[in-house]
Amino acid sequence: MIKKWTTVLATLVACATLPAHAQALQGDVKAGETKAAMCIGCHGIVGYRSSFPEVHQVPMISGQSSAYIVAALNAYRQGGRRHPTMRGIAESMSDQDMVDVAAYYASHNPSPTDAEPHNPPAQVAALIEKGACFSCHGQGFSKPIDASYPKVAGQHADYVYVALKSYSTLKNDKVGRDNGVMAAITQQFSNQELKLLANYLGTLEGDLKVVPQPRFR
Repeated sequence: MIKKWTTVLATLVACATLPAHAQALQGDVKAGETKAAMCIGCHGIVGYRSSFPEVHQVPMISGQSSAYIVAALNAYRQGGRRHPTMRGIAESMSDQDMVDVAAYYASHNPSPTDAEPHNPPAQVAALIEKGACFSCHGQGFSKPIDASYPKVAGQHADYVYVALKSYSTLKNDKVGRDNGVMAAITQQFSNQELKLLANYLGTLEGDLKVVPQPRFR
């Protein structure tokens, strides 16, 4: 089992690694605040819901790590994450735009939480162990082992559920996420089990939040 998950983690690191030129760029928070104008219409409104691919709250990205935000935007731009709206936005952004916007959203959480997770129900604990979730997302789900992996503690449960299902969505040009490791993990579970996991993650204290934007700038 240890050998298996060592291989899994090595694969995750290899898949998440950004091109050298992207890693060398430095994000500018002030520039990112201006460039985030394209993002605030969804991610800057408390309770905003998307209707694609099903109705769910858009993910909270304030407080995520900048490395994860850049990795996600690159995946949308390259088609590894299939979502027409997000792909259109990501394709309009340069590498510098991405790191600036990522720096801006990461700056909303200067003091990461040290909260410990509460004990999950036995059924959820068994699912977490089966999926080896702590191996990547860390104890408490707020301190992933690599900055390019998402913090998921406290994330909207309905969004997490949709995201988990997307890893197992195949042969669909509009929906799905290409990640062999996450696909193998999510395919172990029924949709009901994925929903149980998502609902539990939504109850945890974490770093993620929505920072409302003023109506007029």
